[in-house]
Order: sequence, then structure tokens, then C-alpha cells
Amino acid sequence: MGKIIAIANQKGGVGKTTTTVNLAASLGVLEKKVLLIDADPQANATSGLGIDVQEVELGTYQLLEHTISAQEAIVSTNSPNVDIIPAHIDLVAIEIELVDKQYREYMLKEALKPIVDSYDYILIDCAPSLGLLTLNALTAAHSVIIPIQCEYFALEGLGKLLNTIKSVQKLHNPNLDIEGLLLTMFDSRLRLSNQVVDEVNTHFSEMVFKTIIQRNVRLSEAPSYGETIIKYDASSTGANNYLKLAQELLSNNS
Repeated sequence: MGKIIAIANQKGGVGKTTTTVNLAASLGVLEKKVLLIDADPQANATSGLGIDVQEVELGTYQLLEHTISAQEAIVSTNSPNVDIIPAHIDLVAIEIELVDKQYREYMLKEALKPIVDSYDYILIDCAPSLGLLTLNALTAAHSVIIPIQCEYFALEGLGKLLNTIKSVQKLHNPNLDIEGLLLTMFDSRLRLSNQVVDEVNTHFSEMVFKTIIQRNVRLSEAPSYGETIIKYDASSTGANNYLKLAQELLSNNS
């Protein structure tokens, strides 16, 4: 059975999409079959995998509305072993449309049931909020990866997110685990970066991935070419970091 992992943090700019796209690509290179679900109306994961967002006709929006099946929403990408359910700006409307629906938190979970066995990993790129879209992702997921940038205010909002995860565990998904906290945008030259690493490890030692994602120019250039870091520059620090993360994830789940 495939493992569904949500990549979530209500703070923007912490490396959620970068992590989702490049972890998916790294797992694909390691010969795992991966589905990426873009659950962010900004649709950056969709464009990051080389898909023209303007041309997306079927995707996460229709999937959550249950007007199409998951199978119909899946698009293959040029990244080996990686498929995607793309997003479009119309996904913004789903929060309002779902609000009156019964079982509104379970729409994604239900939609994924028929395909969960077709993949080794299903990664969900969450929106930078704790709204209905993210709740659907957390209700559908087996575990959650929380990216934390190595900058000032890194831990601000983390308590809120952990509380949301707790209430999802209590109300909707008792099996939801925290896969790990992932430190991103690390710059070894900055004292602050090192302080954040120490602080996160002190407070959450067991929960933190050993792999740290370093600040890397190639990593931030890749999306503008619609490519993953593996395709854009396989020898870069960024590619190396995400391959290590994929290997760590696989060994944690073996």
C-alpha cells in the first residue's frame, strides 16, 4: 500500500513546494513510484514539474469536488516515475464550496482510495494556511513532513501547526504521524542558522530529519526552468541534499 505524506506548514516561504517537488523526483530516481498532489492554489509544484498551469483543465479542484476520479486527474511528468495531480488558481474557490458539505474534511481521503495502492508514495504539497485544503491533506495522509527554515521566527507558528495536527488526530485521522521536521535554507556561515538547528534539535530531537537542506542557488533556479533539481543540476548541493532525504525517508519506512 502506498504511503501518503503531506508536506505542511502554514508559514509561506519555508521550502514546502521545493521539498515536495524535489523529494518526489529523488524518490522517483530511486525507483519508487510517486504521485505528487498539488493542493496549493499557487500551483507552484505543478509549474515546477514543467506543466503549464494555464492549460490545466482537470486537477485537484475537480478531484475535491468529486466530479472526476483520481485516475482521470493524473498527469505524467518528465521526471522518472513521478506523476502529478496538478492545480490551477481555481482551487482558491474550493474552500468556500466545501464549507457546507457534509464530511468536507474527507473529500481528498475518499478520492484517493482507488489509487493509493498504485504508488509507493503520494506526496501532497499543502497551501500555506491551515484552511480546509490543508485539513483535507492531513485527514488523507498517513504522515506529515514539516519544513522549517533556518531563520529568525523559524519556530513561530510551529506550536499552532502541531496543535492542528493534534486536533486532526483526535477528530479525523487517529493514524496521522509526524514523519519529521525538515530543516531548510541552512547557511552554515550564519550563526543564526546554526542556532536554529540547535534549538530545533533540543526541543524536538527524535522528530528531526538528520538531512538538512542547505541554501543553494541552483535549487532556487530550477523551478524557473520547470525542472526538478535532479534534472536541472544533479551534481548540485541541492540535488545531493534531497537524494539524502529520500534515502533517509526510505530507511525510516523500511
